[in-house]
Amino acid sequence: MIDKLELNTKAQELRELLGEDANSPLDIFSLAGQIDGLTIVYYPLGENISGMCVKDDKVKLIAINSTMSYGRQRFSLAHEFYHLYFDDLSGFNVCAKKFDPKNEIEKKADQFASYFIAPYKSLRAMIKKICGTDSYSLQNIIAIEQYFGMSHQATLWRLITEGYLTKADAEKYSIGVISAAKSLGYDDKLYKPTPVELQKKTYGHYLKQVEELRQKDIVSSGKIDELLLDAFRDDIAFGDDENGGEAID
Repeated sequence: MIDKLELNTKAQELRELLGEDANSPLDIFSLAGQIDGLTIVYYPLGENISGMCVKDDKVKLIAINSTMSYGRQRFSLAHEFYHLYFDDLSGFNVCAKKFDPKNEIEKKADQFASYFIAPYKSLRAMIKKICGTDSYSLQNIIAIEQYFGMSHQATLWRLITEGYLTKADAEKYSIGVISAAKSLGYDDKLYKPTPVELQKKTYGHYLKQVEELRQKDIVSSGKIDELLLDAFRDDIAFGDDENGGEAID
């Protein structure tokens, strides 16, 4: 049985471990980039896989399906944080896009991800601020998910599990989301996948290791380029002249 209080506590503890407070919206991708020894790969993983986590004594790697919406990618990364920090099993863990109610570990990872992105107290306070005594509306739900940076489906699921919405109500709020968000003045990035040209990228520890090899002159420049290309970082291997070498303000 899932202990929601324990998972919320774990989410708060990890936030604090990574230098965040217990309640504010967070830039989860920036946090991931600061985790020592972690390599992050964004890659088109197909329609059925949201992400994966590989961990053992030598490797820490999280892969995220970059063809899913930005909001879903944020949720998937938080989900993989659970496997990285709190799942006792090591090795290779693949996480399906479709929710499996029979998989207890995946249920815990999903609940943890929801609390990590939108902590219990913070969500309750935001609901009170946005909705007040009014009934729920699509506009209110969009405002909540935009504040926390959580996918629409994950937001609906959370509101259902917290008792704020019924499943029947949620179905009514699953249509016309992007157009409604845009009409309310929000960026629609949350609901869209990574642009195709950026869907294959590696960040984090792997690149630091390659740079260390380059600085120590341990392998040839050709091998360095090969390692970078294997990580889909041709922008580093071949140079990026977009900014012309000028200082960036």
